[in-house]
Amino acid sequence: MPPRSNPTARQARLGAELRKLREAAGLSTTEAGALLGGNQAQISHIEAGRWGVSAARVRQLAVHYEASHGELLDALCAMAEERGKQWWDEYRGVLAPGFLDVAELEYRAASLRSLQTVTLPGILQTEDYVRAIYGGHIPVLPADEVELRVEFRTRRQQIFARADPPSFEAFIHEAALRMRFGGGKVTRAQLSHLRAASEWPSVKVRVIPFANEEFIEATQPVLYAGGPVSELDTARVSGALGGHSLGTDAGLKKYRTLFAVADRTALGVKASRQLIHDIEKEL
Repeated sequence: MPPRSNPTARQARLGAELRKLREAAGLSTTEAGALLGGNQAQISHIEAGRWGVSAARVRQLAVHYEASHGELLDALCAMAEERGKQWWDEYRGVLAPGFLDVAELEYRAASLRSLQTVTLPGILQTEDYVRAIYGGHIPVLPADEVELRVEFRTRRQQIFARADPPSFEAFIHEAALRMRFGGGKVTRAQLSHLRAASEWPSVKVRVIPFANEEFIEATQPVLYAGGPVSELDTARVSGALGGHSLGTDAGLKKYRTLFAVADRTALGVKASRQLIHDIEKEL
C-alpha cells in the first residue's frame, strides 16, 4: 500500500507520539526500523502519519522503546485501531483538511474548552450566524461554497446529542457577544441559541466581561481538546489564513495557562447567562 499523501491531523499526531517515545529511548529511525525487521523509511513513514500502524505494532515498538506509561500506550493503541468512515469524511476533497480536522478533534475529545474574543464558538453557531461569518470572507466565496460550510459547521453540534457527549466549557469575551454579524435579528437569534445551549447538560458558557482588567492573550479562537491522557491533549488555534494544531509540551503548557487565566476572570455560569440575556434584549 502506498504512503498516504495527506494524513489527517490525528494520524500525524499518532506518528508524532511514537516519535517522542523513540527519541526518549535514544534510538535512531534506522535502529527502530531494524527492530521491526524493516528499515529507516518504514519508521519515518509511520512517524509522519503516512503509513498506518496496528495496535500490535504500537505495543511492539513500546517494548523496544521501554515505554512504561500504560494509559498512554492504551490510548495510542486505540488511535491506531480507529477505522471506518465518519460523517466528516463525506466532505473530504470538498472542504479543506482543516475543517475535517476540527470535526474529528471535537468528536474524539474527552473534554473541550474554547476561548473566543471576537466570534462565538463555531460548534454553537446558528446557520444564519455562520452564513454571515462566511458571507464576509475575503475573497468572496461562491454561494454554494458558503452553504456547504454552513452545513458542515452546524453538523458538528451533533456530538452533544450523543449518550456520552464531551464536556464543553466556552469562555467568550463580552466583545464577541456584542458583535452584530448579520445584523440585529441574526445576532439576537444567535444569542438566544447560545443561552439555550448553555443549559445543555454537558455545556458551560462563561463570559469574560468588559469590566475585567486582566489581559487575555487570545486574539484568535482557541479550541483545547482534552485527550484520554494529558499527553494527548491538543490545542487548535484558528486564524484568517487557516488553523494549526499544537501537541507539544510547551504549546500545551501555554494554553493551559491561558485557560487558567480565563477561568479566573470569567463570570460564573448563571451570571454569564444573565449577561447574554441582557445583551439580547438590547438588540
